[in-house]
Amino acid sequence: MPISQADERINEEQYAALSPGRARAAPDRTGGAAQPAAPAGPILNHFNGDRFFNPYAPQRKTLQDVQRWRQTRHKEPWPEHIDDPVFPPPGRVADDRISATFIGHSTFLVQLGGICVLTDPIWSKRCSPVFFAGPRRARRPGQRLNALPGVDLLLVTHNHYDHMDLPTLRRVRARWAPQVATGLRNAHHLAKADIRTAVELDWWESTDLAGARVTYVPAQHFSSRGLYDRNKCLWGGFVVEAGGAVVYFAGDSGYSPHFAEIGRRFPRIDLALLPIGAYEPRWFMRQQHVNPEEAVRAHLDLGARRSLGMHFGTFQLTDEAIDAPVMALREARLRAGLSQDDFDVLAFGETREYVAA
Repeated sequence: MPISQADERINEEQYAALSPGRARAAPDRTGGAAQPAAPAGPILNHFNGDRFFNPYAPQRKTLQDVQRWRQTRHKEPWPEHIDDPVFPPPGRVADDRISATFIGHSTFLVQLGGICVLTDPIWSKRCSPVFFAGPRRARRPGQRLNALPGVDLLLVTHNHYDHMDLPTLRRVRARWAPQVATGLRNAHHLAKADIRTAVELDWWESTDLAGARVTYVPAQHFSSRGLYDRNKCLWGGFVVEAGGAVVYFAGDSGYSPHFAEIGRRFPRIDLALLPIGAYEPRWFMRQQHVNPEEAVRAHLDLGARRSLGMHFGTFQLTDEAIDAPVMALREARLRAGLSQDDFDVLAFGETREYVAA
């Protein structure tokens, strides 16, 4: 349930103390400052003065919930390694085209308006705070990092290790030094990867970076990198507008009314990148991760011209089988009367181009 109307509006005094690197005070490429997107509905409070929270799912998981999951889970076996077909590396596309190259998990190279945008990049073998333990790749990245045609803009949705991989971020920074956008309180993590000019955004705030308009939008998820920092940093997704094209990158999210609100504020979304994996068991994962059926509902809520699935088949984070998300997406798409062109998945390393208009 959403919080009460009396608590919906943000407390600006609380936010003023969040971070000296807030986007509101950070100049953008053109010398301006980040501005909130034009309101088209209530701005739900998502910060209590100390930690962020989900307006439509404010209850946190308890230690008992975690223990119950560990004691009762049925983890489907994954193959140790999958060899995927090799695809040619992507080249730069024309300014009036959109292209998406699927690297794996939530990592895409997206091109629109003549710029290259890299999302939540991870080329590491594990998504973990240590190199010797934690979830390990079941398949190699779909493209080599050095094979990319460039990175002008880097998007980091939140601070989980499968989305904010510092070893990869160091490589991206050293090779291209792109402009970077992230959520509130995440910049100090990125500084450990020598990224010291990241623009922090609150939900619905926008800024101009690398020739694109970038808006940070809500997601229903959580954040943590250690034992004591849960929800100290903000999580979200991004809408990128460039060259007349609009791309939405959802990051991680459970299903909630925020998808419809994004669709209302951005009535034209040419391409949506939506998670479809890491969703079982539902009683435990429902608030934080959509399943394929809910991803189809999100696609419809957004009114997107087309969507591509992500966050599957790379790291075994939850209990479903490695091929379950793609199979379930096919079934959910059929039930919703959608075509494969409406909501599809790319092969690992595949690039697909679309007309922007």
